[in-house]
Amino acid sequence: MKSIIKNPKILALLLFSISLLFFSILGGALGASLGFGFLGGPIPFISIPAEKVTSIGSYKLINSSIMFWFAGIILVFLSWRATRNMSEVPTRLQALFELIYEFFSNTADGVAGGKKHSGRLFLPLVTTIFLVVMMSNWVGIMPGVGSIGRIEDLDEWVHHHYHKYEDELSDKYASYNVGEDVIKTLAKLHVLESHANDTFVMFDDGPIGKVVPLGFGEAQRPKLSSILGYDLEQINTYEEAYISAITSGVYLSEDSKGDTIYENFKNHSSYEPYQVAKSDVKEIKNKISKSEYDYNGEGEKVGTKTVGLLVPYLRGASTDINTTLAIAIVAMISVQVWGFRRLGVKGYGGKFIINPIKKGPISTFVGILEAFGELTRTISFTFRLFGNMFAGEILLIAMAFLLPLIGIIPFMGLELFVGVIQAFIFSMLTLVFGVMAVASHGDHDDGHAEDH
Repeated sequence: MKSIIKNPKILALLLFSISLLFFSILGGALGASLGFGFLGGPIPFISIPAEKVTSIGSYKLINSSIMFWFAGIILVFLSWRATRNMSEVPTRLQALFELIYEFFSNTADGVAGGKKHSGRLFLPLVTTIFLVVMMSNWVGIMPGVGSIGRIEDLDEWVHHHYHKYEDELSDKYASYNVGEDVIKTLAKLHVLESHANDTFVMFDDGPIGKVVPLGFGEAQRPKLSSILGYDLEQINTYEEAYISAITSGVYLSEDSKGDTIYENFKNHSSYEPYQVAKSDVKEIKNKISKSEYDYNGEGEKVGTKTVGLLVPYLRGASTDINTTLAIAIVAMISVQVWGFRRLGVKGYGGKFIINPIKKGPISTFVGILEAFGELTRTISFTFRLFGNMFAGEILLIAMAFLLPLIGIIPFMGLELFVGVIQAFIFSMLTLVFGVMAVASHGDHDDGHAEDH
């Protein structure tokens, strides 16, 4: 203790660390319960499907795809740097790649039977899967991933959601020859009914774009019903009226469109003023007038506040189930190709299609189970990687909410380790399944004989 006090650098570092911890506690969720929480922001919107960033022609650019290609570019660059000027005295990067190659080469040989080069068939794919999955996992936890993006305002959100109901309603009322405008209006009313309790973040315009003011926490996340100023009873009344009119063949007249909510959604015009309650310790209430709210249904900016959701520009590729499914499909197709190339169609197919007369019905049933197992491996591959990385993303979000500034630091180190472990497990399982695929029934029988 005396040595720490006498050393000004160590003492300054210690005091800074304690101050930062204290500042983070008071500014986070715990501090909010005590009346502070000045670093608090709303819990980010967590979406299982990846979000569209933009469209390039007919191609939808997905945020997880951006990070996957980014990880690929990094790997290509590092590989080029490591092999550009190879020498007998390797650089650190060359030595690292040589270490990875030697490790997987020896591991593949060991799993494939122990002979030198016996696992060369599997080495390229297994090593590639490890590097791609590991790099995808690592870049997915970089600062800014999941927290920097564009604002999907309410107009875009409603437009996106009511389309999901249009086809359903068109099919349901196809026999009534319902007009397109009627279906659209009914779909929008259905959005209001189904998503009344969905919450949106309120962003303030600032010098760097739309931001969430610090210290507002969940008060900056109002419900859809409070934003648009309606209750479910109103919506149910209109929805029932529309359905009754459709089924009776008598559509609502022009004179029946006097209600504000109906009028607004029918014409996509401006919304009424709304009120947002800030549930802090002082029970402060903030009324946002229509002049402050920048949405008017026509794309014109009229205020300084936007209600919507953050669509991240970047998202970890492994947190998107489509990415993990694609890697799993590549791995399992490769396994089948290895099996057919090594054993032939008859030899490999004979593992799954077994004559019940020659081998007995039990063997036939076992073959069917083996074939089914090949399919389920793809599913297990997919969800194992996706589940672990998505859970890690939620953990980082939660810790950033509970303990801002420093809460995620130790967990980022943990996620780096988990990223390596998950990549290793994925590649090793691919290797094991590949070795099993190229093994004949005779190999299995010999193995069983040796065991006994």
